Amino acid sequence: MIDKQLLDILVCPACKTKVRLEGERLVCQNAACGLRYPIRDDIPVMLLGEAERPDGSQAGEGDGPTE
Repeated sequence: MIDKQLLDILVCPACKTKVRLEGERLVCQNAACGLRYPIRDDIPVMLLGEAERPDGSQAGEGDGPTE
């Protein structure tokens, strides 16, 4: 379980928008970005190389929101 205080300060590394908890993932609240970050052993993995795009494909380094 992610601590509420931690969740309150976490932002998406790609676009700096707040994230929300959805099951076992943290999801960027920016509709243009929407990257999903895994949580492993109760630790959020906020790395772009570990993120998934909203379509389920793997995000990579340098990826971010498209405008």
